[in-house]
Amino acid sequence: MNFIRNCLGSLAKCRILVIGDVMLDHFIWGHVRRISPEAPVPIVEVTKEEFYPGGAANVARNISPFSPHTHLMGRVGKDMAADRLRALLIEDRVDPAPLLVHETLPTISKARVSARQQQIVRVDREKLMPLADSELAEIENRLRKLAPELDAIILEDYGKGFVTTPLMQLVAKIAAEHKLIVTVDPSPRNPLPWAGVSLVKPNRLEAFAAAGLEDHLLPGPPVENMELLEVGRVLLGKWDVASVLVTLGEHGMMLFERDKSPHHIPTRAREVFDVSGAGDTAIALLTLALAAGFTLQDAADIANHASGIVVGKLGTATLTPDELLAAFS
Repeated sequence: MNFIRNCLGSLAKCRILVIGDVMLDHFIWGHVRRISPEAPVPIVEVTKEEFYPGGAANVARNISPFSPHTHLMGRVGKDMAADRLRALLIEDRVDPAPLLVHETLPTISKARVSARQQQIVRVDREKLMPLADSELAEIENRLRKLAPELDAIILEDYGKGFVTTPLMQLVAKIAAEHKLIVTVDPSPRNPLPWAGVSLVKPNRLEAFAAAGLEDHLLPGPPVENMELLEVGRVLLGKWDVASVLVTLGEHGMMLFERDKSPHHIPTRAREVFDVSGAGDTAIALLTLALAAGFTLQDAADIANHASGIVVGKLGTATLTPDELLAAFS
């Protein structure tokens, strides 16, 4: 218990910048009593609506309960969704100042309509466009100003166009100059060279896809799964990184490090209601713990406990320091 109490004090001092695809999540809940006379679709009578920071913004939202020094860089439009997102970030004590504003692109948003705990439809507003040279120059300017005040950077890639090879190389270069930790949550839709970062955290599906191997879901403990072990070996070489952390859902996590034996961390989840956002929580707490000076294995264990809490909640949930403390008791 003293370990995690000391941990929470250390996390509060860490200064983290999250860079990636930011979104606004819109949840609409209601009842269905009849079918529309206009088309064979249900009529949803809305009973509740909620908005949350999504994508990379949700990662920043997971950090802010533990550290007041949380910054977010991404791209938004000049629209009401951006205004709402900024207001939510400020409410969550996340600094939205590094966000770039695009004149014509909309803020990425996802509206989910559900009735009787069943999602009926999702409405996405997005127009994907890679970073322009002028945007990259502005990012470099802002990043160089922020870097002396940071301990770590998280690259959160949802494959929406913000995270590109030039951006990744720029982040790696500036991070090296200031000795910053850089962790990555990759997108399988956007394969990038990750050389120069500290750690890459794919989930199981992403890891097998990136390694070009098929997952036959072999029975037995993960440390004895020869396919999974091969994935770790391939990715360490392919990405040219010191460590890869593969999240395995109900099987926990597997940590691969150069010149070390793979390390399995069993799941801490007691009940699983919703896995959405668990990866965001994992990369957030993992990076915080690394920035606080914890070993990679201890940081992964903290991230694993944190993920085990949020999967027991509905929606893109976060956790509090008290909940993390209780998880270690």
